[in-house]
Amino acid sequence: MSAAPRPEKPVGRFRRILDRLSDISASPERLESDELREETATSGCARIDTCGDREMVTVTGTLRTVTLRPRAGVPALEAELFDGTGSLDVVWLGRRSITGIEPGRRLIASGRVAMSHGRRTLFNPKYELRPLGRE
Repeated sequence: MSAAPRPEKPVGRFRRILDRLSDISASPERLESDELREETATSGCARIDTCGDREMVTVTGTLRTVTLRPRAGVPALEAELFDGTGSLDVVWLGRRSITGIEPGRRLIASGRVAMSHGRRTLFNPKYELRPLGRE
């Protein structure tokens, strides 16, 4: 009697979480990056590292930094959005603050990518704030 090889079962979300938690060599940053990459893949959004200049995109990720930085004498709220593969700057011109835009907040942003000073940038994007905590 021969034993047929069993087909490998698809790995579920719970199993992947357990695997990550059991990996003692994984840093918190790597774990967060893995989680963000997975969220990007399941949401249908573009990966930031694949976004090209002048391309219309929808991206998702976590805001790492939020700063008020004037551009040409006009107030501008700048944030760095990170999705686990790369980061891009999100800039709202003429705004000093936006309720809910703060470091650690997850969001989905849509707009045209521009290269500004060698970095991917979305100016005045459409955006959707994601709920705080686990989704």
